[in-house]
Amino acid sequence: MTVQNEDRAGAAGAPAGQDATEATDGALEVWIDQDLCTGDGICAQYAPEVFELDIDGLAYVKSADDELLQEPGATTPVPLTLLTDVRDSAKECPGDCIHVRRISDKVEIYGPDAE
Repeated sequence: MTVQNEDRAGAAGAPAGQDATEATDGALEVWIDQDLCTGDGICAQYAPEVFELDIDGLAYVKSADDELLQEPGATTPVPLTLLTDVRDSAKECPGDCIHVRRISDKVEIYGPDAE
């Protein structure tokens, strides 16, 4: 007999009702909506390899080459080794401005529009 708990996160931090294989199946990307960014910097504390605050006080994603991507809607891949940190950034962000989605179908798996 299998018991599911809808409120409990699945394996490896997958959203409730979704296992780690489903959550990480395929490559992921992350982007920040600067219109909602509060400049709190939590994201840069959790994942400095992915996020950085710019001189304007807002957070941006960085490329794999450590370049700040300042274009609106700019995305960067989420390395699997940093998935937990990026997920925690999205969960703790006071501006609800961090979006993590699958590249293949653009479905958001972490962030304010996650299903």
